[in-house]
Amino acid sequence: MTLPIFHMIAGAPQPVAPYSHVVEIDGWLFLAGQIASDLAYDPDAIPETIEEQTHKVMQNLARVLGGVGAGLENVVAARVFLTDFDADYRKMDAVYESYFAPDRRPARTTVGVTGLAGGARVEIDVIARRP
Repeated sequence: MTLPIFHMIAGAPQPVAPYSHVVEIDGWLFLAGQIASDLAYDPDAIPETIEEQTHKVMQNLARVLGGVGAGLENVVAARVFLTDFDADYRKMDAVYESYFAPDRRPARTTVGVTGLAGGARVEIDVIARRP
């Protein structure tokens, strides 16, 4: 049995809790959820709009994937968490879809939640396969 590899990515946002950025096993990459934080976590620096937050989250995911030699094109599944599902779903979706080719969109689940770290409105985690 292959043991998992626990990756902390230099230049990626600092975790807001005790977890690894990526856990890898047999070429599968399991990324921790990302919120719209900068490299040093500061809840006051999280952008206000859902569109800005979604762009920042996707950029953070791309940065973490890049740290293990992968990219968004290697994502096979995503989970999206929204604190105001009805108000933010369509706006988040418009930004999210711009990061993937129309014929290469990952499987996805989107759910409404009661809260996220730092007052974030969106958090996304992904599963990818090493190229």
